[in-house]
Amino acid sequence: MTDADNANVEKLAQLVEQIETVLLGKSEAVRHVVVALLARGHVLLEDVPGVGKTILTRSIAASLHCTFNRIQLTPDLLPTDILGVSIYDAQTAAFIFNRGPIFANLILADEINRTTPRTQSALLEAMNEAQVSIDGKTYPLGPPFMVIATQNPYEFEGTYFLPENQLDRFMLRVRIGHPDKDTERRILRTQPARTRLGELKPVMSVPELIDLQDAVLEVHVEDAIMEYILDIAEATRRSEELTVGLSPRGSLALMQAARAMALLEGRNYVVPDDVKDLAVPVCAHRLQARAFAHDGAGSAADGVFQKILETVPVPR
Repeated sequence: MTDADNANVEKLAQLVEQIETVLLGKSEAVRHVVVALLARGHVLLEDVPGVGKTILTRSIAASLHCTFNRIQLTPDLLPTDILGVSIYDAQTAAFIFNRGPIFANLILADEINRTTPRTQSALLEAMNEAQVSIDGKTYPLGPPFMVIATQNPYEFEGTYFLPENQLDRFMLRVRIGHPDKDTERRILRTQPARTRLGELKPVMSVPELIDLQDAVLEVHVEDAIMEYILDIAEATRRSEELTVGLSPRGSLALMQAARAMALLEGRNYVVPDDVKDLAVPVCAHRLQARAFAHDGAGSAADGVFQKILETVPVPR
């Protein structure tokens, strides 16, 4: 590896290490969010309240020298509350566009499934094309531009199902989960969200992050690994237990995420484990199962996809 490559690996390790000083005991969740950041993807953090979803996002924002906005999504929120609105200026006799909170490098869309589908749809163009169209004009977002959305379980009061086209815009769905007893003891003693979060300093500038995102595109993917990704996608489309299989956007997201994981691990090539380890976070939320599990349709699709993944041969 070159000196520049070594410097990139060191920067990424420093970023992950700093975030983990606030979100204790959740290394996999932290690494998966950083993978999405490197791959220019968006993340859906899905879990019960109080496990650190918002803290994780705020830690990333504090560790990057970039602009950050938090949008608290509620049932009465309108699309213009996110995108912005044109206001008539009597002095100039013209409409002036006031930008909404979507205009930042990193967006925390908190409790995204508590707002209406109409307002959720305001994020679609932004997440897919890094731009918004308002009053016949197009406004670019970023670079970089990333949305991290938190979502409560569907069984909770006052939640809406995210439509399939919205779910497909998220590169990864990450579940944090409760900490183990020893980690929770450390949280109670040190309270890192209160004592540590405010002390975080940026470890990476915007140009450095963009360089790393460009470096992801140079990570080599062998033909055998590309075929492995295609075989996974094809298996989901043939499955009789699924009504919706993996889209081409999902296949591309899995390859890009695997490249980003390789870079995070200090390699310039993808190995099969990169694909296998990221397959569920990248793919499962894009699928629809025929059965409806007691704990949500997403969980039913997770189980089906796990079985499919075990049947697809892993390249040597």
